[in-house]
Amino acid sequence: MGFGNKPQALDSLLKEFLKKIPHRTELKRGMILHAWPEVVGDRIASVSKNVHFEGSRLVVEVENAAWRHELHTNRFSIAKRLNDKVDAKIVKEIVVRG
Repeated sequence: MGFGNKPQALDSLLKEFLKKIPHRTELKRGMILHAWPEVVGDRIASVSKNVHFEGSRLVVEVENAAWRHELHTNRFSIAKRLNDKVDAKIVKEIVVRG
């Protein structure tokens, strides 16, 4: 019944599960939104408002100009880390708005 099998990490089990179900893009978008604070850190997460998808673009509102610049400057590496989290290219672009 699988008791002899080597245990898999929940993360890898979830990725396998997502490959087999419909609407996985929407689920992966939800996973990315959930992972946002972990990927960007507490400081940026605390100044990020209304993080949402518009198609394949992840839109983030940041009121403070300095933090907006910081996020804009690092948007490509952040997108890569978010996509790596869900093992798919879900975030094509990050748009930072004031």
